This record gives sequence, structure tokens and C-alpha cells, in this order.
Amino acid sequence: MAVKKIMIDPVTRIEGHLKMELEIEDGVVVDARAVGTMYRGLEPLLIGRDPRDATYVTERACGVCAGSHGWASSLTLDQAYGAQVPAGGRILRNLILGAMWLHDHPLHFYHLCALDYLDIMAIAEYQGKDPGLQAVKGKILKLVAAGDTSPMTPRYKPDEFCVNDPELVTTAVAHYLQALDMQAKAKKMSAIFAGKQPHQSSIVVGGVTMLPTMSIVSQFRSMLMEQIDFLEKVYLQDVVTFGTGPLLPLAQAGIGGGDLNFLSFGGFARDNEGKDPFFKPGIILAGDLNNIIPLDAQKITEDVHYSWYKGSAESKNLFDDTTIPDLDKKDAYSFVKAPRYEGHPMEVGPLARMLVMQPKVLMDLITQYEIKPGVVARHAARAVETILLAKEMINWIDALEKEMGTADFKIHDTAHWEAPDTAQGVGLTEAPRGALGHWIKIKDKKTENYQMVVPSTWNFSPKDEKGVYGPCEKALIGVPVPDPDNPINVVRVIRSYDPCLACAVHLIDPKTNEIMKYHIGY
Repeated sequence: MAVKKIMIDPVTRIEGHLKMELEIEDGVVVDARAVGTMYRGLEPLLIGRDPRDATYVTERACGVCAGSHGWASSLTLDQAYGAQVPAGGRILRNLILGAMWLHDHPLHFYHLCALDYLDIMAIAEYQGKDPGLQAVKGKILKLVAAGDTSPMTPRYKPDEFCVNDPELVTTAVAHYLQALDMQAKAKKMSAIFAGKQPHQSSIVVGGVTMLPTMSIVSQFRSMLMEQIDFLEKVYLQDVVTFGTGPLLPLAQAGIGGGDLNFLSFGGFARDNEGKDPFFKPGIILAGDLNNIIPLDAQKITEDVHYSWYKGSAESKNLFDDTTIPDLDKKDAYSFVKAPRYEGHPMEVGPLARMLVMQPKVLMDLITQYEIKPGVVARHAARAVETILLAKEMINWIDALEKEMGTADFKIHDTAHWEAPDTAQGVGLTEAPRGALGHWIKIKDKKTENYQMVVPSTWNFSPKDEKGVYGPCEKALIGVPVPDPDNPINVVRVIRSYDPCLACAVHLIDPKTNEIMKYHIGY
């Protein structure tokens, strides 16, 4: 059978600009190219500036989990400056970022991915008596009648794996709406300690700037308990219901599994020395869960052979790497670089973190239902880790109150505020989407070089100089696509990574203000 080429451009319901080029033969993907179509250029912008600017400039890479960049940047500066973050500052950083995770993961499931698994019009067949669900049904049908179905359209046609039970679909849509309210509350939680969201203004080199009061801490605790109730009774239950029910064939087939190489930097320090992070660092190669390899940051390199950047063909250490665009580069096809760990492409994110950590609740679920790493497993890992993190945040609130009751409560190392003459530092942590690293070199008190390796750089990297696919590219190969005009399995795989290549907007027709809808294929 002839090879069919298709292109999805842009991939929607993600953060950023991504194009996916695919070759399909006999109903399965045989080749894939992940094309990052936007040049970021934040790293060159920092050269020659005060190193402390990096915290706020790098946050502008994204408006969803921007605080993660502020956190990683501050960790980088902590090391370069020799700052010792006091317990109060460490705990407040954890709470600021933890609240952002409570916002981010449910958003991904309900508002970015759920529509890939629901036949939304099954809601018209709902015959139940629940007044809340009846109201949701009426609202959706009214929007359909008015032709106003955004953001639930445009979308690919439902297939045999889409949930079409009217009760389940109507309940899921009700939870979709409830999750919007919970997102806003999670953002407010983070802003209580961070000054504002998005783009927090409290985390800085040496700690934080916002001195909490018991009243604010009590407010945060109350909102956290409301989040936990939603996460346990709604979010996790929906993921388990779908993943072990209608979507179980996808889960057991391991659709979108890839090479099964996983990387976690670890994150959320629970002691001042950073020896006991909540998320554990580690490496898994070829799916061997019995051999968690210790992380060695010196083994991280970036390759630009197929990226629109100047540089030598071989991989480079991050302290000396550069970000200089080369639009005429032969064979290049993406603005995303190709990070590798000891030469291996690595999946990062919730599944990587949970397989390194191996919490009993997730491992039991995987064993009981024979779930393989892939699309559904990523959703399950994301839901489980959200609840684990939320419950750990209770311990951090308790610890913060205890610290506030001491005579020498501190939130910042003020002795290490000014930049050193010469230094370098690296900050490795976990963002909601995966392993996040920042590297800085300082000379004459100014930034000499700066590099960021973000989660989607790992997951959506192009091929490297050896021709080895990036994680998502590899995960797409072998994915069934019975109808090339309706590649719903492809976008299921892509969105399961929660890609974030930068902030993006819909394209609006300037005459009608309608969202332009299009699909490009060949």
C-alpha cells in the first residue's frame, strides 16, 4: 500500500506552536517528525544582563507554569551565588509551585485532552433526573443550536474508543465546568504567596520576598483542602473510570509508549540540603523498572543536527551551549533542540516521575489492569501524583506554621544578594510537564551564557546526529491511524505529553471575530 503523508498544523489544545508531519502505511504511522515552529530566543536576551533578571525573563517563556522557570532560575542562581535558602523560603517556594501543579494537571485532563476521548453529542441522549446534569445538557444543546460550540470544537470525529455513554459524557462535561472554577482557586492559592499569577514575583535568588501571616496561611490551608476534595472525588475518579473502562484497550495496548526511557530530575526539597526531595531523581532505560539509575547531570547534552541552530554537529555541555538560529540549515526541521542523557532520548513528565518513584497506588493500578506505559498511563500518573503532592502540601503548611513560631524565622538569605564576579550554576527541578533545567555562567557580575532545557524540549525533540527519534516521534511510530483524514490517535499521543512549546493564541478572522478553523493535509 502506498505511503500516505499527512500534516497536522497547528496541533491545537496545547501550549505553543507545534506541527506534526507523519507518514502512514497500512493504517499505521511509519515515520514522524515533530516540528517546533517558533523561535524562543530568551537565552540570548539574558547575555550581558544582571543575573537576577533571569528569574523574571525566563518566566515569560510560558503563562501556564511560568513559576517553574522562576524556580529553576532561582535554583541556578542559588548555586552560582552560594546562597543558602532558609527553611521558610524553601517551604514557601514549594507551596507556591505546588499550587500551580494543582492548577495545571486537571486543566490538562479536562480542557486539553478529554475531548479526544468523548463523543460530546452523546449528551443529547442523557435521560437521567439529576438536576445539575440536566442543566449541563440544556446548556450544551443550547450552544450547539446557536452554532457556538467553542472550545469543544473543532475536533476530530469520535472513534470506537470515544466514550459515548450519555451518563458518563454528561458527568464529564459537568466536571469540565467544575474544573474551571477549581483552576481559578488554585491560581489564587499560588498568588497568595507569590504576589501574582501568572508570572510570580516572590521567588528570587536566596529564597522568597513575601513574609506570610498566620491569616494568609490559614486561608491557603482551607483552599488546599477544597482542592484535595476535588482531586480525590472528581479528577482521579474520572481518570480511573475512563482508563479502566472504555479506554482499557488503549491502556493495555500501550498506545504511544515509545522507547521507555524515563528521566526525573527530582523536585520539591524537603530539607535544606536538598537530599530528600518529594519527587525522586532517577533514570530508567528500556523500561527496566527494577533498575533506577542515579542521575548524573554531567551526562546531559544537547544536539542540534536537525534543529535550526548554529553549532557543531556533536552534542555540547549545557554551560557552553549556544542558541543562535540558522534558518537555512540543511536537513533541519525544528526550532526544538535534541537533549540526550548519555546519548539516550528520554521521556520526562508525570509518567517518568511516578515510574521512578513507584507509589503503591499507581503500581497496583497498573498491575491489576495490565496497563502498559503509553497514553492512558500518562493520564493515570498525572492524576495520582497530583493527589500525592497535594497531601504532601499539608505537611509543608504544618512545617511553615512551626517555622513562623520560631524567633529566627527567615525567608531569604540576604547575605548572598549581589552577583559574584565569576561563577556558574545549574538548577534542576521538576515542572508539571517534566524535568526542567537552567544553566548559567557569570563573568564580571553579568550573565555570560544562559541555557534552558524545558520538558517539551526533551519530549518533542527532533532526531539527533545518529538519526535517533525524539520521544514523541518514536511514540507515534506504530500508532494505528485507520483514517488518515481523522488521525485522532495521533493527537491523543501528542497531547498525553501535555506539550508546552510556548504560549499561543487562536487565529481570529479580523472581519468576523470568529475563530478560524482549518486542517492542512497532503
